Amino acid sequence: MSKYFGTDGIRGEANVRLTVDIALALGKYLAFANKGEKLLIGMDTRLSSSMFANAVAAGASSMGSDVYVLGVCATPAVAHLIKNEGFAGGVMISASHNPYMDNGLKVFANTGMKITDELQSEIEQFIDGDIKLDYVSSDHVGQIINYDKGLDLYLNYIESKVTTPLDGLHIVLDCANGSAISSAEEAFKALGAKVDVIHWSPDGFNINTECGSTHPETLQKAVLDLKADMGFAFDGDADRCLAVNHLGEMVDGDQILYILGCSLKEKNKLNHNTVVSTIMANLGFMKACEAKGLSVVATDVGDKHVFAKMVEMDYLLGGEQSGHIILKDSMTTGDGVLTALFLSEIVAEKKMSFKELTRDFEEYPQKLVNIKVKDKKIVMEHADVLSAVSRIEHELKDVGRVLVRASGTEELVRVMIEAKSIDLCDLYADDMMSVIQNIG
Repeated sequence: MSKYFGTDGIRGEANVRLTVDIALALGKYLAFANKGEKLLIGMDTRLSSSMFANAVAAGASSMGSDVYVLGVCATPAVAHLIKNEGFAGGVMISASHNPYMDNGLKVFANTGMKITDELQSEIEQFIDGDIKLDYVSSDHVGQIINYDKGLDLYLNYIESKVTTPLDGLHIVLDCANGSAISSAEEAFKALGAKVDVIHWSPDGFNINTECGSTHPETLQKAVLDLKADMGFAFDGDADRCLAVNHLGEMVDGDQILYILGCSLKEKNKLNHNTVVSTIMANLGFMKACEAKGLSVVATDVGDKHVFAKMVEMDYLLGGEQSGHIILKDSMTTGDGVLTALFLSEIVAEKKMSFKELTRDFEEYPQKLVNIKVKDKKIVMEHADVLSAVSRIEHELKDVGRVLVRASGTEELVRVMIEAKSIDLCDLYADDMMSVIQNIG
């Protein structure tokens, strides 16, 4: 089990769990592991991001790497530029949808994908002092360079992926006071859309605060008030998005995957006619895809697992209910702005609203419950739990499902019930809770 790295890099409260010493060490070892070749650093808008960016850059340059600093940008901009502009690797400074006091170090290899588990382990050993390195000589120290053209290269790329003009579409963008300020408005306007932007004035503290994909209520209101055709809400580092239709209704990651999957299938651009999602995807998504001839492969929760399956089986489209969508032919990581552009292009091509595009998608009610237990392993293997799951699955048949999972970090068991009605969800959630609580 990793000491520092989680599922999406190293993350924690700035100057508490995540320190400048860690960032400095990571920069040093990344430069060493890449033999002093050039590296790229980007960041979001939170207060501590420039501090950590400078620390990573100082560490990497002290070990001989020239470090190109992109400034405020989206995570996918870093991934794209690393892969396509000859960088050996890089780091995005962001804690995604977390509040401003947290930050993170997302580390990329030269492929534009996350680094290997082996390199993560070596970095952790170096942070803890178990690996020693000598500095390069004074005449081999690297330079820290402002990479002014990087954002233009990224913007040109994502704009080039959209071939249908967005003329006549009125779109509201919620930039979450985060990384989307660097690309969203400019890309949509360049493609002809009429754009209103909210939450685009970061002050270091207000990233994700009552805005963005974790708080889409203000976007829903803005779409209605402005009589817009649609809206998009991004997270702090703009690697995911959620949408809002013209009625102010949410269009979540499942519905986004459905719209994109149907469009790609119609154009014969979807490998194996398959979409990759997770076990938490709504049952309505599964049934809607099936009705359109789309196969769904479900992985464990987390975009890391989704992308791994996409690479393993060469699938082109995958994502999560949270709005983290990966279009593998276009990007090696989720890209909220590019996802929003592709969705807008579909609306422009088909001259249909999100409401019309999802009319065959019936979302099933869900009930999620977290239950504290003494020993989650005992609970998960207990005969009464296994029997209750089997019984509920039989009773729900094909109009619902039960999912029981152990938390990865706490002594918690998570229960999800999905059914045709919220009353059925409540009934079976209480049933499952009672069984688990009786075990303790």
